[in-house]
Amino acid sequence: MIYDAAMLHVTLRQLQVFEAAARHLSFSRAAKEVHLSQPGVSMQIKQLEEAVGRPLFEQLGKKVYLTEVGQEVQRASQAIAQQLADLEDTLHDLRGLKQGNLTVGVVSTVSNFAIRLISQFRQEHPEVRIVLGVVNRETLLARLANNEVDLALMGQPPASHNLESTPFMENPLVVIAPLSHPLAKQKNIALARIAEEDFVAREPGSGTRSATEAYFQSHGLALRAAMEMNKNEAIKQAVESGLGLGIVSRHTVSLELAALRLTMLDVEGFPIRRQWHLVHRQNKHFSLAASAFAQFVLTQAARTAGFI
Repeated sequence: MIYDAAMLHVTLRQLQVFEAAARHLSFSRAAKEVHLSQPGVSMQIKQLEEAVGRPLFEQLGKKVYLTEVGQEVQRASQAIAQQLADLEDTLHDLRGLKQGNLTVGVVSTVSNFAIRLISQFRQEHPEVRIVLGVVNRETLLARLANNEVDLALMGQPPASHNLESTPFMENPLVVIAPLSHPLAKQKNIALARIAEEDFVAREPGSGTRSATEAYFQSHGLALRAAMEMNKNEAIKQAVESGLGLGIVSRHTVSLELAALRLTMLDVEGFPIRRQWHLVHRQNKHFSLAASAFAQFVLTQAARTAGFI
């Protein structure tokens, strides 16, 4: 549906409030995000609906949905917000400002490495303000889709999400166990034997969980996930306590191996070879800060791991 722009009188604040409510499908969550009361959100959206001339939301039972017009307004409000953000970045760049804001999202597997990278980057660019979000894979994909992060560090994203990705470091997955485990000193353990063990696994949807299950299934086996946890630190602690075996990134377990708190089992076909990727939306406008950080990730990873 097309409206005459000359007759449509809306404010950026109304669109900002509506976009938050449309994304959450909740006025209360939108109120927290945009720092308004819930009646304030309702008033802004009511004024926007009056300007548009059609309802933007409909309630079916206890759930709220966007109307067809609401979906159109959501797309337009997201595009306007992105254009304003791009304009701000461009103006900063044209003024030659070194400072800027950068939002980075990472999956938890990459968090330790990402924190080291950001620390090193900040030493070279102390004026840049960086917001780091550590989440699971599904949440990070959603944030990329909603343009809530400039760059993401994660495993390879699905091709259908309009994303561009560049591999920057190998991410080998290994099997960990407590030192007292009966398999701790065995060599070339058969995958079928490992499949008999209980595992403390990542939650469904995580990259590690998906890669592990795919590897087991390719050999006609199933992963016995006796427990599920959404943090690698929790998995390592659970494995150390004898609650089962674990499969984690080799990069996340170096300290525990060195301190002899955990051991890495010699399992047929392991480590599972994966890669970490630098990911962003297609056609994303990069600020100077985002461009500098992206280049820093690639060069620093190459320097530390000999891999791009």
